[in-house]
Amino acid sequence: MTTAPAPARRPLHQGRRAGSPAPWRATASALPWLLPALVLVLAIVVFPALYMVWVSTRRVSEFGVDRGSAGLDNYRQVLDFEAIGHVLLNTVVWVVGVVTVTVLISLALARLLHQAFPGRRLVRLAVIVPWAASVVMTSTIFVYGLDPFYGVMNRLLVDLHVLREPYGFTQRPVSAFLVAMGIAIFVSLPFTTYTVLAGLAAVPDEVLEAAQVDGASRWQAYRQVVLPLLRPAIAVDSIINIINVFNSLPILRTITGSLPGYDADTTTTLTFKFIQADRQIGTASALSVVNFALVLVVIGVYLRVVRPMRED
Repeated sequence: MTTAPAPARRPLHQGRRAGSPAPWRATASALPWLLPALVLVLAIVVFPALYMVWVSTRRVSEFGVDRGSAGLDNYRQVLDFEAIGHVLLNTVVWVVGVVTVTVLISLALARLLHQAFPGRRLVRLAVIVPWAASVVMTSTIFVYGLDPFYGVMNRLLVDLHVLREPYGFTQRPVSAFLVAMGIAIFVSLPFTTYTVLAGLAAVPDEVLEAAQVDGASRWQAYRQVVLPLLRPAIAVDSIINIINVFNSLPILRTITGSLPGYDADTTTTLTFKFIQADRQIGTASALSVVNFALVLVVIGVYLRVVRPMRED
């Protein structure tokens, strides 16, 4: 008795199943649903960005009158600006410092909030408060609280013998810049913590149990098992925080806006100083383009070096 040979299997990559729509047809069928979002993106993101690039090559008067092409003169004015080197250094310190410290604190805070303890729900709700409150309001509270004459925070530091006498934290460029960084970390923690917390909730218990059975300590299990699984959540946190912190204006304007000079400025605050001081709209647009390019470069380097979505 002979057995009939099994029919040869067709490779999966050859052909398409009968009745399956062509890729362009699937895209066309989805387009009506995507069109409102695409129009919104084009209207509030793409068009303003292209218009900003165009304005950066024009001579615009203080009254907004276009006086013709400026070529690359606006970019040369940005590069020749006396304090541009110091401002760029401030920007790097501002972004790297705030994002790094925020992510590190959020990892520890999310690990704490992931544990079961009495009142955990209330603590989780309390963490949201800095995120829900107005950034300007939060910054203003710190401005008044750290005032050397009537600030309650300054008075507390003196009463605890941390300071001998009240100190003008927001009246000196370096200390004001550090205070602004502290506030930026404070208001960035809720979003970052909750994103990491969501990542922790997605870690299977079986994986941790297997690590314990293999003899891994709690720290080894966290470092070698949990952290790799949290890589996508950390990537989302880092990228969004980089964009938000890079373009953050309210905190620095509230804390350091009244200080003379450019010692506590970043590229974002310098852009608005160009507009407000001499109405240098073209130069401000050129600096905005540089700022946008810097954001793309930083995110590109981060994704290239960290490669957060690679498989383990």
